[in-house]
Amino acid sequence: MFQIIPSRDSSVIALEVKGEATGADAKVVDQFAEEHYGQNDKFSVFAVIHEMKGVTLEGLLKGMKTDAKRWNQFRKFAVVSDKNWIETSAKAAAVLPGIEVKVFEKNQTDEAWDWLKK
Repeated sequence: MFQIIPSRDSSVIALEVKGEATGADAKVVDQFAEEHYGQNDKFSVFAVIHEMKGVTLEGLLKGMKTDAKRWNQFRKFAVVSDKNWIETSAKAAAVLPGIEVKVFEKNQTDEAWDWLKK
């Protein structure tokens, strides 16, 4: 489940992630992006991942559709987690053109926000 949380910066979508990512989660994030950034304004994502049990097929498909739709709007992804597999996934995502991804430890929240602002 993704929960949109208060952001420190109006150009950043801040999320907490727990459990399983679903199609409904992708829809919530897409609607939030549409309301705040339209179809052209750039934005970054700050995601705190507490635990993630997986992704439903619907979540994967809708997430991919949202990513493709908003590809040119993404700037940076800061991922805050103490899970090692998150870092491996983020490193794989970092090879995607035009998007910077960086993983931070749970105690590096301020550093993550600072990196997003650069």
